[in-house]
Amino acid sequence: LNPSCLFDGSKSKQKPQEKSSGKKKDAPPKQKVYPFMEGEPEDDVYLKHLYPRQIYEAEKAIHLLKKFQVLDFTYPKQMVYLDLTLEMTPGKKKKKAEPFSSVLNFPYPFTSEVNKVLVFSEKAEDIKVAEDNGAAFAGGTELIQKILDDEIQADFYVAVPEIVLKLNLLRRKLKNRFPKKTRNSIGRDIPKMLELYKTGHEIAVKEERENFLQTRIATLDMPTEQIVANLQAVLTDVGRHKQENVGPFVARAFLRSATSEGLLLKVDRRPPRGEEEEEAAEEDDER
Repeated sequence: LNPSCLFDGSKSKQKPQEKSSGKKKDAPPKQKVYPFMEGEPEDDVYLKHLYPRQIYEAEKAIHLLKKFQVLDFTYPKQMVYLDLTLEMTPGKKKKKAEPFSSVLNFPYPFTSEVNKVLVFSEKAEDIKVAEDNGAAFAGGTELIQKILDDEIQADFYVAVPEIVLKLNLLRRKLKNRFPKKTRNSIGRDIPKMLELYKTGHEIAVKEERENFLQTRIATLDMPTEQIVANLQAVLTDVGRHKQENVGPFVARAFLRSATSEGLLLKVDRRPPRGEEEEEAAEEDDER
C-alpha cells in the first residue's frame, strides 16, 4: 500500500462550530437604588444609604464629637481637626490659586508649645531686642551658611527689610518659610513679629496636596464656644487667600477628632468680609 493512503489518526474530524446564540454573558446584578428617606434618622443606628449625608452646624458637630468620645472611652483631650477642600481652580479663564501658608494666633490657645524663631538683622540694637523678646537665634548674614549646613534650625524666620535681599541664598532651603511681607515676617517691629510667631500656628495648602488643608484647631475637652471661635479664626484666615471676583472658596469642610469619623460642616462658603466691605454694605442698607 502507498503510505500516503494510510489513515492519519492524529487528524480527526472537526466538529461543526456551534452557532453563537447572540446572547451576552450574564452581567452582574445591578445594585438596587433606594430613594432617600424623608427627615433625619430617629435612631443612632440606621442604614446610611437610605439617608443623605448629614450636614451639621458647628455646635452640633462638636456636641457629637464629645458624645463619640464618651461612648468609645477614648482620650478626652484628643485633638480636634478641621479638613478643608478648597476651590483652587475657579474657572477656565480664572487664574489658579497658588498653594499658600500663613500663621495665626488662636483666640483660645490649646498648646503650651513655643516655636523657635530666628531674627535676621545686622544691627546690634535689633539683635539685642530680639534676644530680649525670646528669639531663639538672632544675627545677620553670618547665619546663612550655618542654616545651609543645618547647624541652625528654627520653626520660623523673620527679618528686617534692609537684610532681605542678602538672604537670597536661603530661598530654596527655607521655601515657604523664607521671610515675606504677606506672611507678616518682614518688618521693623521685632517684638510684634516674635509675639506672632513664637505662639503662632501655621496653616498651609501644600503643593502635593493641591487643594486640601488640614489643621488642628482645639482639644476636645475645651468648651464648645471656644472650639467654634478657633474654627472661625481658621476660616477667616483662609478666606484672605481667596481671589477677587470668583465663586465660593471652601468647597467642603469636615470636623473630626483624632479617633472619630469626619462630620460634614455647614459653613458659609464665601470668605468673611473685611471691615471696609462691611461699612460699604451698611451704607447701602441705609440708602
